[in-house]
Amino acid sequence: MRRKRRNHLPGFKAKVALAAIKGEFTLAELSEEYDVHQNQIQDWKKQLLDQASSVFGSSQESKKAEAFQLKDLHAKIGELALENDFLAKALGR
Repeated sequence: MRRKRRNHLPGFKAKVALAAIKGEFTLAELSEEYDVHQNQIQDWKKQLLDQASSVFGSSQESKKAEAFQLKDLHAKIGELALENDFLAKALGR
């Protein structure tokens, strides 16, 4: 019988990932203690390490990046709207 899919809270994930980063216990021991598969612990550890810089990054940099991305998305929306209008007219004939 398969176990139901579980959704872990972010705090739990952080706690397990930090324990894995500390290296005091092996993945097998952490897996047994927290009842989570070893691959899942490795994934959470990698996510934590990859996103750690955002904790100390300035909000100014992230706002600039978001504004740049938003500008690109608006341009893409404009292109798609133009294509839709063109195709609607071409197919309407």
